[in-house]
Amino acid sequence: MSPATTANVEAWSGKDKADENFPVGSLLIRRELRAHVHAYYTFARNADDIADSPTLSPAEKIARLNIMEDVLTGARAEGSPSAARLRASLAQSGVSAIHARELLVAFRQDATQTRYADWAALMDYCRYSAAPVGRYVLALHGEDKATWPASDALCAALQVLNHLQDCAADLRGLDRCYLPQDLLSQAGCKTDDLARDETTPALRAVFDQMLTLTEALNQTAAALPGLVRARRLRMETAIIARLARRLTARLRHGDPLATRVKLSKADFIAATLLSLGRLA
Repeated sequence: MSPATTANVEAWSGKDKADENFPVGSLLIRRELRAHVHAYYTFARNADDIADSPTLSPAEKIARLNIMEDVLTGARAEGSPSAARLRASLAQSGVSAIHARELLVAFRQDATQTRYADWAALMDYCRYSAAPVGRYVLALHGEDKATWPASDALCAALQVLNHLQDCAADLRGLDRCYLPQDLLSQAGCKTDDLARDETTPALRAVFDQMLTLTEALNQTAAALPGLVRARRLRMETAIIARLARRLTARLRHGDPLATRVKLSKADFIAATLLSLGRLA
């Protein structure tokens, strides 16, 4: 059935915020804002599920994402419940739809592009796949645009860390590789090396190069909590920035081909305790 005649173009994968590395709409977010954050997350989750579908063709994915955008902007009345919910949320909160529409740029790209030439190309992808999330949350809290550079850096770092965590699964399931092709080539690696059961020394060198670049993003992101005016959001951003640094360190020593390198409950507790000072 064509998406144009389908009552609902969405097909939820079953993943939700509990599957994410970092807090989504946590209790630190003011109660009256949590429903808005959840509406944004649900929209993004459904769009991501379309882009990652193993059964839809690239053309079908883009058609469905276009319908989501049409519902979001009001050009279409139905076809995407999460977009309709987010449209209502944005009308209530006064936040611009641009932060959701920009996500769709990245998801359309995921439908057709499976390789990235270099770090700059990957950062351009992160500008649309990750930065809008941080900008939306900041806008929802009435924060100044001066927070954007640090927020963009944090969101890009989180995105790259997720790419490294899932590099093997992305290649096996979607023939998608976010590792810059020039770094692989310079190390004498091939994309297919990600299908191995464990990381080769050459591929380890590529991971480490990407982690060094991610550490630079983490350094820029460290300024974000100090720029945020909202007290509870300041603590939330401090916790997330600390978790990003912890996951970067774990990936330095873990093998994402052999197992999924991830944060522990102890990491979350430690990051929270170390960030309590941000409430001052």
